[in-house]
Amino acid sequence: MTEAQAKTHRHNPFDLTKVWPKADYPLIEVGVMELNRWPDNYFAEVEQAAFGPSNVVPGISFSPDRMLQARLFSYPDAVVYRLGVNYYQIPVNAPKCPYMTYHRDGKTRVDGNLGCTTSFNPNSAGLWDNQPDFAEPPLPIEGEAAHYDHYAEEDHWEQPGNLFRLMTPAQQQALFENTARAMGDAQQHIKERHIANCFRADPAYGEGVARALGLNAKTGG
Repeated sequence: MTEAQAKTHRHNPFDLTKVWPKADYPLIEVGVMELNRWPDNYFAEVEQAAFGPSNVVPGISFSPDRMLQARLFSYPDAVVYRLGVNYYQIPVNAPKCPYMTYHRDGKTRVDGNLGCTTSFNPNSAGLWDNQPDFAEPPLPIEGEAAHYDHYAEEDHWEQPGNLFRLMTPAQQQALFENTARAMGDAQQHIKERHIANCFRADPAYGEGVARALGLNAKTGG
């Protein structure tokens, strides 16, 4: 989805409770990940592996997806706690190509630690300067910036209704029965609220869930 499409999309494109219909946004193949051997040493190659969405190269930025924004912090934080601040020097995590980094010092540093390179800025050698060409582009904001309650303004029922209508009668019946089983001993007003939500997605959906719960679809009683 392009930035222009995101601005006109009928749902918040960064809301994880919504999907991008493949009919409108076909999947784009970007490559193949091949797993062609078992680890030689499970601890060295698996338990010490450090994955994180914050590992990007210049030119790639981060979307305002709330889940991504949370993971940008939580993944590296967990890795540092588990493996130490220099985890990227562990062979399974180390880059295979030459790379430049301003990171130095820290526990279990095992290389030359940038030697006598100046590590403060500004300095007379012109080292460690900011590189504007690689800065993250600004995020355009229109109107007043404030907390946006997208839950209050979003349509949360269109997509569940579309999915329900794609199901076969047998799949719909399984949905009704699974929902009733999962709600178990929930209080009646909770069940009624859920039935009302199902009705907003599709009347047949609400009626089916109410029937499976043994409640009157119209009154909730």
